[in-house]
This record gives sequence, structure tokens and C-alpha cells, in this order.
Amino acid sequence: MASKRCYYEVLSVTKTATDSEISAAYRKLAVKYHPDKNPGDEEAVAKFKEAAEAYEVLSDSEKRGRYDRFGHQGVDGPGGGGAHFSDINDIFEAFGGIFGDVFGGGGGGGGRGRGRRQGADVRADVTLDLREAARGCKKEILISRHARCESCGGNGARKGSKPETCRYCNGRGQVIQTTGIFRMQTTCPSCHGAGTTIHDPCPSCHGEGYVQERTKREVQIPAGVDNGTRLRITGEGDPSPNGGPAGDCYCFITVKEHSLFQRDGQNLVCSMPISYSQAALGATIEVPTLDGREDLKIPAGTQPGEVFRLKGRGMPDPRVRGKGDLLVEVQVEVPAKLTKRQEQLLRELADEEKANVSAHRKGFFDKVKEYFTGDDEAAASAEESR
Repeated sequence: MASKRCYYEVLSVTKTATDSEISAAYRKLAVKYHPDKNPGDEEAVAKFKEAAEAYEVLSDSEKRGRYDRFGHQGVDGPGGGGAHFSDINDIFEAFGGIFGDVFGGGGGGGGRGRGRRQGADVRADVTLDLREAARGCKKEILISRHARCESCGGNGARKGSKPETCRYCNGRGQVIQTTGIFRMQTTCPSCHGAGTTIHDPCPSCHGEGYVQERTKREVQIPAGVDNGTRLRITGEGDPSPNGGPAGDCYCFITVKEHSLFQRDGQNLVCSMPISYSQAALGATIEVPTLDGREDLKIPAGTQPGEVFRLKGRGMPDPRVRGKGDLLVEVQVEVPAKLTKRQEQLLRELADEEKANVSAHRKGFFDKVKEYFTGDDEAAASAEESR
């Protein structure tokens, strides 16, 4: 029995490929070697099965991990969860959703016999400021989606004509082919599962049955949403291609940065400058919150970077009750300029602390001379003590 090829080699991807890259590579091979496009070609059937087997393993994170460590032995045999398809129909059952996306049919086939599929989902974007995100609000969003063509009523045929029954599949939407030992039921390549074909397409929608539309909707934004939050608006997506329910609209939230607050989960962080005297002596300062100003008591001896917590002044959580906290980080601010009185007081403080403070307007070279003179005097003192 011939040894199996490396699954990464089969799909022509690297071992660091992402899930989306693996999926895209598989879809490409599935289209290329699909039995509909290669009737009677045994080699294409084999490559089709090989690609499906590789995808079945590499698209599953657990199986992929075992395969990366142990190779084919890690996914073959009892408990391995390997991919073994005795019939092409096994592949269609295993990957019905993918084949539906690629070839236009659902897992159950197309035409009169297939189930009604939901329309495609669409995306809309909304931007909030921090206050809107904290309190919740109503926002008007713009949805871009497909709508049924009014000119043809959604059937895709020019007014006065109508779709005709597909002659390739006789309106079933599926065809059955026998290739060697395989009996394959696949989506009709002529009508793509619709069961009908259009010979005189509608000029408004070019035979698609749908046109692009842009519509506005108002959406309620719950309090506490964060960047990347998705809100689903049921039934506001694309219409179903065969009479099923419409898809949904997913509203993606972006929260703008605030000039004063940084968000850390449900907490807010605010950096607050205070003076040296406030930090040393203590003070009561006003700090901003989302609900207005609030007093914060700074105790004497507060150190730079110390954090004070105001409970319940942060962001709400849309899933549970309660709010986060506001974390106030104090930064001791050093003034760039001093009045004569301020300088005098600070020098008196420095004298009291016996701190080495440069004299007013002392030149750089005077400071250097003082520095070396101080070293010489210290050395002489040490010599005398001996």
C-alpha cells in the first residue's frame, strides 16, 4: 500500500498556515477535482478524497496537534480520529456545509428536494464615545444588503418571461453519476441547484433576482459594550435564495479613545497630577468621573504613582449587574518655573532637610570645581583620621 502524502503537502500550505488559509486551500482543490467537473476521471476522484481527508484533520485543532507530533500514526487507527471515506457520499455528508458554500447547494442537495436555506449574514459598523458605551444608547446604522428585484419579482427573468426547467437535471437540482464503484449525487452544474435556468435575464438585476440596497435601522446599544462587541439584529441580512428565512445583520462596535480615561476591562484608569505640597501634606482634590466631578482625599505622604480606587465609578458589564471601579493614579508634578517666594520656601525646606541644593544661578564650571574640591577635602579628612 502506497504511503500517504503529507497533509500539508496535499493542500499546498505550510505548517504555520492559519485555519482560513487551510480552508481556502481546500476549497480550491475541491472545486478543481470535484466529480461534476471531472466525470469518469478516477484520478480526480482520488485527489478529491485525499484533499477531503487532509482537510478533515488539519481543520480540527486537536487532530492537527496530534498529526504535527506523530504524523499519520497520530490520527490513524483506534482512537486516532483519522479520516477514512469509503464512498464519495461520506465526504459530502462530512463536509456538506463547505460544499454548499463552494457549489451552491446545502448539505441536503438542491432544487425541489433541498431544504430552505437561510440568507447570508451582513455586517454593519457603529462607533461610540466612552460615555455612550458606559450608559447605552440608541444608534442609527446603515445596512448594505440584497433585496428582491421588483422588476422581475425575484425570479431573475425579464418581465413577460419566466425561468425554464433545467434540462440537465429535469428540475431536480441534482444529478446522479456513477464512476466505477462510486455512485455520486451532486449539485447540478448547469442550474447550480436551482432546478431552473434563465434564458432571458432581467436587465435590472442581470438575472440574479436581487439588487443591492442600503437601509437605515435603529439599534439599541446595551451599556458596557467594548471594542469588538458584536450585536446581532435578526432578519436584517440578505434574503434566502429559496424562500427560507433572511440572514442576520451583525453590528460591530468600536469605542473611541477618551482624553482622560483609559479602559481596563470594566475598570477605568485616570492619571491625576498633584503638587509636591499636596502629596506631602495631604489634600482633597476633585477628580473627573463619567458622572461628573467627585472629591478624593489624598493622605499625607502620598508617593508618586500611588493608586486610589473609587468603587462603582467604572464601566458596567452588559452580562451582569454592577460596575467596575475608577482607578486614580497620582503623579507628583514638578513646576517648571517658580516665583521668588516659592523658591525661597523650597530653599528653606532644603536647608531644613540638609539637602544639597545648587545656589541660585551658579555656573556649570563652579559646580564642577565644588564637586572636585569636595572630593579633595573628603580625602584629606580621611587621611587625618588615620
